[in-house]
Amino acid sequence: MRLPGLFLIAILIEIALFITLGGWMGIWLSFAVILGTAMLGLSILRLQGGRAAVELRQMTARMSDPAMPMARHMLIMLAAVLLILPGFMGDVVGLVLLIPPVQAALIAYMARRTTIRGARHPDARQAYRPDIVIDGEFIDLDAAGKNGDGKPGPRGPSGWTRH
Repeated sequence: MRLPGLFLIAILIEIALFITLGGWMGIWLSFAVILGTAMLGLSILRLQGGRAAVELRQMTARMSDPAMPMARHMLIMLAAVLLILPGFMGDVVGLVLLIPPVQAALIAYMARRTTIRGARHPDARQAYRPDIVIDGEFIDLDAAGKNGDGKPGPRGPSGWTRH
């Protein structure tokens, strides 16, 4: 019951802001502001996906925890969506979410309120035991996809090793 009530209040505030600010600014300036913030939101959203992918790749390469940068990217994407949706209050909240100190404060707040529990594999309780041997077979292929005896491998050279 709490969430639908908040949505209803947000919609009523947006309507009141449209009436009040629209009457003060005029219809064309109101339309220009809504259209301009929507275009800003679209451009931020388009750029953010690529930046998030690059940063995730860099964090993975450095073996760093990507949680904080990904949380920041999610806040920026939320800000972009709020800018795209028509409404003055959503635009203001979206613009505020683009401010780095606000992002840091929200991420810190959410980190304090979030508990992370990892999923465990049924065998994850077992520690590493050097006395366990896993038997397997392998075929040593050189770069040309041939066995050590010069014959082609079981399926021939792969597309990854062709020159």
